[in-house]
Amino acid sequence: MAKKSVREALRLDEVDLSTLDPAGRPVGPKNKKEAAEDLAATGTELDDLQEALYAENSRAVLLVLQGMDTSGKGGVVRHVVGLVNPQGVRIASFKKPTPAERRQHFLWRIKKVLPEKGRIGAFDRSHYEDVLVPKVERLVNAAELRKRYKEINAFEQELADAGTTVIKCFLHISPEVQKERLLARLDDPRKNWKYNPADIDVRSKWSRYQAAYTQALQNCSDTPWYAIPSDRKWYRNWAVSRLLLETLRELDPKFPPPAYDLEAEKARLISHDPLR
Repeated sequence: MAKKSVREALRLDEVDLSTLDPAGRPVGPKNKKEAAEDLAATGTELDDLQEALYAENSRAVLLVLQGMDTSGKGGVVRHVVGLVNPQGVRIASFKKPTPAERRQHFLWRIKKVLPEKGRIGAFDRSHYEDVLVPKVERLVNAAELRKRYKEINAFEQELADAGTTVIKCFLHISPEVQKERLLARLDDPRKNWKYNPADIDVRSKWSRYQAAYTQALQNCSDTPWYAIPSDRKWYRNWAVSRLLLETLRELDPKFPPPAYDLEAEKARLISHDPLR
């Protein structure tokens, strides 16, 4: 039997978070050493494909990273997106909307930072913040939530129609590992700045957030979600890198042919004396 692709193995076809193992390794390397070796090789190929995508300048890729605090959104940006030339990348992070942003449609701030053609975009949090937090905090009613789900599906379809391939990753972490990572931020002076006392308030609503994620994943699945086991950082990074690699391989970007006579330009360069 042929091995499953990472996209096949991690695609979230049925949403039941209770059945997903945050420490699972459903496909790929079984230890950190293997993952590191494979990530290095993946990075070389990703860099080549990203350069071709940039040169082709007709399509884009958007990597959506969504998950609870400490699930590793920033880590993926650093260790996976960081594998390619930064000139071909656009990274955006979405925190609590500002008063000015709240006066606009919730997708307004998202549309401002979409990747241009030829680039890979990465969202550290995303438009899904505007259906997760409002549900948990009861800021909008059920009818408004249903409206937003429909608008998100339509928005992602518009992106696809315009040539942007969207890869949506749900970084699935356990509450036990989240506790370990939050404690690590308090224990390490170099990580104190990453800790926010409000994280405990969010953590106290864990079950409500899991319900909000379940509803969002179920209602916004026209563009597929991938469930990334994130208790092991090395596996999380490997899995997202392979999702990105498989996507770019399928897009198969090509370097454009020169818009000039190649041989004639060679002859001109050889014969040209800049000091004459």
